[in-house]
Amino acid sequence: MDIQNTLKKLPDLNVLVIGDIMLDHYIMGDATRISPEAPVPVVSVASDRYVPGGAANVANNLAGLGIRPTILGSYSDDHECLRLRELLAGKQIKLSALGQKQNIPTILKTRVVVQRQQLCRIDREGKASDYALDHLFDSKEFNELIGAADAILLSDYAKGVINDGLLQRIRSEFANKATSPLLVIDPKPKRHLDLQGLGLMTPNRAEALQMAGFDNSPDADFDDTAVCDAIFRKYGPEKLVITLGADGMLLGEAGRIIGRMTTEAREVFDVSGAGDTVIAVLTAALAAGESLEDAAALANKAAGIVVGHLGTAPISSAELLAKRPN
Repeated sequence: MDIQNTLKKLPDLNVLVIGDIMLDHYIMGDATRISPEAPVPVVSVASDRYVPGGAANVANNLAGLGIRPTILGSYSDDHECLRLRELLAGKQIKLSALGQKQNIPTILKTRVVVQRQQLCRIDREGKASDYALDHLFDSKEFNELIGAADAILLSDYAKGVINDGLLQRIRSEFANKATSPLLVIDPKPKRHLDLQGLGLMTPNRAEALQMAGFDNSPDADFDDTAVCDAIFRKYGPEKLVITLGADGMLLGEAGRIIGRMTTEAREVFDVSGAGDTVIAVLTAALAAGESLEDAAALANKAAGIVVGHLGTAPISSAELLAKRPN
């Protein structure tokens, strides 16, 4: 695959990300003593870092590839969203005004990191029902937004935006049309959503086993054929990419297995956001007309790069084009 030629096609794409928008906050510091108030470490803060998280990180990865995506999700006009707006605007990511709500917190995940190790995570969020987008389904603006997309990427972090109503609304919009955008989801099977009729699904190992109806414990056997056959029968995706961590990726298309692809990761500092990178690159490459094998090879390379970064970090075209040392 000619990576440079593929990347040249991407800025012309209209990609819509729908999902759970978050702001990721990293508190970086050191801990050399125990608190006299409780048996916990005292963290001396060296720096704070804010980056787009959740569905916003997916959009950030698309922007790193030269795409100017639009993102739709629920958020409030609070301090966290003001900071997130600035971050997104700096990457030329459009935050749809349709998702703004009153009286809900913009989702914030704060991670305390001491000497490259995450000490704890603090989440600030409302109820899942607060973030649903059902009130938009009959609006002209929503119809125009999904109708103009070359690809619709559904980023489900189980916070409430992705639900059966949304999936049904998107499917019905294109049910009787000659062409439709590429519909992509990184599924959360514990939510038991109706995932029929999608172009690409990207579960991880545990999620794939659960979707197939098998034991999904860490030491459970993984039979490539049985898992893929069960997912294709139950959900009928056009394409299937199962991410297997250190074991790479398993690819399937049109109801059959294509094969496995080994990982390209050299050093792994942090896997945060790696799944976002994979689904973003897969979506972009497929929407640009690449084959599943070539799209997966590019996504695999991108994942191997981002896990070498500390914290949530998007991929960039420059990193994909750079020659890696042997």
